[in-house]
Amino acid sequence: MKNVSGIESLTEREIDRIIEMAWEDRTPFEAIKYQFGVSEAETIRLMRKTISRSSFNLWRKRVNSTISQKHLAKGAHQGSRFKCTQQKSISLNKIAKRSK
Repeated sequence: MKNVSGIESLTEREIDRIIEMAWEDRTPFEAIKYQFGVSEAETIRLMRKTISRSSFNLWRKRVNSTISQKHLAKGAHQGSRFKCTQQKSISLNKIAKRSK
């Protein structure tokens, strides 16, 4: 396997967070790249290296499915912000309530 300078300089805590973000269906690879400077290919190598083969196979199946929104083109992400479309807006430190 090739040495990947981006992954080698990460702390164990950062690697754990990248793995956690990679498992989340709604977190796009672009968010991982923006936050840690680790590309999609590097994330895949990291996952292959750190988790079991069966877990990796399940993860890749989910990432390539239509359910996953791992790519911005698949998801309904807006602009360069990584925000869930269901997230409530906050006004004066109070969460806005849905009108019934």
